[in-house]
Amino acid sequence: MTDFRFPMAGGLFDSGRALFASAVTLPAEAKPLPASGSRRRKLWEIPHKYHCPLIGVCFACGELRRLMHKVMHVAPEASDFLLHTTAVSNCEERSRLAELLQKALEQRYQLTLRQFAMIKSENELRAAWQAAGQEDRDISAVLWACWTHPYCGEQLAKDIYGDLHMLQHQLGARTRREQQVMTTLQVQNVELQKRLAAALAETVERQQKRAAQAAEAGQTIAQLRAELIAKEAWAANLTRASTALREAIPDLETRQLLTQRLAEAEGRVKAARQQVEEQNAELVRLRDFAKYAEQTIAALTREDETLEAIPDGQLAGKCVLCVGGRSGAVNSYREVVEQSGGHFLHHDGGQEESLHRIDSALAAADIVICQAGCISHNAYWRVKEQCKRTGKPCMFVKNSGVTSFGRAVGGIAKS
Repeated sequence: MTDFRFPMAGGLFDSGRALFASAVTLPAEAKPLPASGSRRRKLWEIPHKYHCPLIGVCFACGELRRLMHKVMHVAPEASDFLLHTTAVSNCEERSRLAELLQKALEQRYQLTLRQFAMIKSENELRAAWQAAGQEDRDISAVLWACWTHPYCGEQLAKDIYGDLHMLQHQLGARTRREQQVMTTLQVQNVELQKRLAAALAETVERQQKRAAQAAEAGQTIAQLRAELIAKEAWAANLTRASTALREAIPDLETRQLLTQRLAEAEGRVKAARQQVEEQNAELVRLRDFAKYAEQTIAALTREDETLEAIPDGQLAGKCVLCVGGRSGAVNSYREVVEQSGGHFLHHDGGQEESLHRIDSALAAADIVICQAGCISHNAYWRVKEQCKRTGKPCMFVKNSGVTSFGRAVGGIAKS
């Protein structure tokens, strides 16, 4: 065989070796769109530059290979690209392959061809082509119907060629995206198959465990039924023995009634003793509470006496912030500060008030008294960190009493 070249839409391709048994006549230059009057054009009457996209869009590689086998010898190792270029070359002039492709296209798209036969102007044909693109119709059928239509002029044919060219670019980009998605889906499919296999193995294992548990439960049920039958027989024997005993002992029912009443009386006595013990425990608790109340009253009395001993004017207009403390002693804290000539601020340490308000209170205060036992952890660390950063005097007090508060205020004011 001798080497020959295959023409393409933009030039010629050198095959390197002949893989087909038919030669191709190469044109000197592309011929213009011929006028066909009212007759539809044949495949070989369409300009040669349109054969490449037309064959590529309308025929799949497998179908094209089967059709070419009917009119020429095709080597098994011939690539799809060489098949395509050979088919395009044979369509420039009327040939056996061109006639075979013409017949196949006419039979396949006869419904679309009948619809386009109603078009009687180039403008209508252009509108039909544009509508087909918007309606997502079969582009191969519409392309064949337009390029072979008698009213398809040179400019319309070029416009269709341009639209088809850009569409192929878009389809190529879409194909690449779909391939990427397909690769991702394949990876995910492998992972899901692994998970499915693991889940199936786990299901089989669970089924085996449940079968073993069911078998064990069946054995247990059988054993319990045997034990129940034995106990029922034993209860029947006891019933017969009890009946025989009642018949043998006179006044048995009276004795049983007295025994039952004695047991009930002992239960009531036990309940009464338990109630007496609970009342004694409650009495001890109330006495302890009364003692604690007396001690608290005495401590509060001592705190009031101590408040009187704090000198006036010790704070000299300073602002004292109390964080935490007992809610009932806030007024007493205020009196301690105001009697010493200071201004009093209070924050409950996050019990009910928001922690965001504590920042403004700390900024306005000159002295900070932190009741460490009556605030939240967040408030404790917030007060400690800000006082350390600003160098503001701060006293942490464990006891929330008024005396401890006054002692802490006095100590900071003197320092």
